[in-house]
Amino acid sequence: MAKKAINRLKVVLAEQGRTNKWLAEKLDKNTATISRWCTNEMQPSLESLVEIAETLNVDVRQLLLPTVNRT
Repeated sequence: MAKKAINRLKVVLAEQGRTNKWLAEKLDKNTATISRWCTNEMQPSLESLVEIAETLNVDVRQLLLPTVNRT
């Protein structure tokens, strides 16, 4: 069964021209952890999502895919 994408971390990093390594250094996390988050293999905790949003200067909602189709 394919993994369901939940977060947009990889997209937001690309939009800002940032790398996984940069984020790992800012959050003091292993680059493998950031990579797993970016590929949606694992999900960051809510606390980590807030820390990521603050680091990237975005609303935490920008890091998540919507759960309801919005038209």
